[in-house]
Amino acid sequence: MHAWDFSSVWASTDFLLLGLLNTLRLTGSALLFGVPIGLGLALMRLSPRTWLRLPAYTVIEVFRITPPLIQLFWFFFALPILIQVEMTPYVAATLTFSIQSAAFFAEVFRAGIVSVEKGQWEAGRALGMSPQQLMRRVVLPQAVKRMVPAFLERSIELMKTTTLAATVSYMDLLFQTNEVAQKTFRPLEAFTATALVYFVVIFGASVLVRSLERRLAVSGEGVVH
Repeated sequence: MHAWDFSSVWASTDFLLLGLLNTLRLTGSALLFGVPIGLGLALMRLSPRTWLRLPAYTVIEVFRITPPLIQLFWFFFALPILIQVEMTPYVAATLTFSIQSAAFFAEVFRAGIVSVEKGQWEAGRALGMSPQQLMRRVVLPQAVKRMVPAFLERSIELMKTTTLAATVSYMDLLFQTNEVAQKTFRPLEAFTATALVYFVVIFGASVLVRSLERRLAVSGEGVVH
């Protein structure tokens, strides 16, 4: 029977905390870039102009369908060869997860925008609003409230996906855990502790998502999934 001993893992708390902070940093960076890119892709996807709609559709489908690990390897190993620029693990992971998240956020944005009743669009046009004003003042404020739970759910999935960054030696929580496991010869304790950390963080975020969904349901707003 295995004799559990977390003392060596506890002694490496600072090391693991650095990994957790790097995980949150990568998740935050991917969200910072992914949300506006996703909005841009959604607006292009809804455009009547083929030269805007087709590229957006292509990017969305490619990054939604292909495995994120393949995307990460392409940005880390292949892109530097094409552009002759050295790519750090953080930059490669940020590029990968930003665009991959943008592809999913684009569909959330598109669903939210389409869910706004036609009467709202017609009322805005009747008031003489331009398409840009109509989108900014009427459509997006209503759509965003409906999209909040879906955004948070996608953000949770993004945090789990960032564990792939360890494969290119980005010092996230998983990478640091593996280092601790190799140095202490306590992989069972190290990975168990890390699993608990992920559970606490992600479970807390999930509770927040469900709470927001209940509040939106009470307020009568639809929720986009």
